[in-house]
Amino acid sequence: MAKFFDRFLLLLFSLASIIALVSLLLSAFGLIPYDTANAFLINVYRDEATAVAFITCSVILLLIAVRMLILAVRTGGGHAPSIDQRTEFGDIRISMETVENLALKSAGRTRGVKDLKSRVKVIQAGLDIEIRTIVDGETSIPVMTEEIQAAVKEHIEEITGIPVANVSVYVANVVQNAHTFKSRVE
Repeated sequence: MAKFFDRFLLLLFSLASIIALVSLLLSAFGLIPYDTANAFLINVYRDEATAVAFITCSVILLLIAVRMLILAVRTGGGHAPSIDQRTEFGDIRISMETVENLALKSAGRTRGVKDLKSRVKVIQAGLDIEIRTIVDGETSIPVMTEEIQAAVKEHIEEITGIPVANVSVYVANVVQNAHTFKSRVE
């Protein structure tokens, strides 16, 4: 509910900022006549109804701006993303980083993979794990990716007890041989 409220405040603040900036731009280009702008400013100073409306809008926008500033600069005081489970003895929280590292550990055991990266999402059916890798180019990619998928699924389920719904493997590139010969100058 708080996120919805903050998004609504951001929408209001954005709309008010757009209206104010468009009005200033129109005034700067002379599309709003000087007399009209001057009459409004005089009403702000002299007409109580205009002054109250102007002050109310300004205070509301100031409060929204302060709220957005606080949201922007506050540190993540909440909990790190985790997977929460309840057992008969109490609660268990496993961080997403732990699951990602377990996936990297099990995928790294597969022959022919280099430079692994992982991302874990929690979905209704369990965990959705994405593995990104660079391969050596000497091992069959379909065989290697199936090995990675099976190893990651089995390892994560065995260690964490959380069902793995999907393991996606993205082969980003092939390792280039670094056999460059340096010439010697004598």
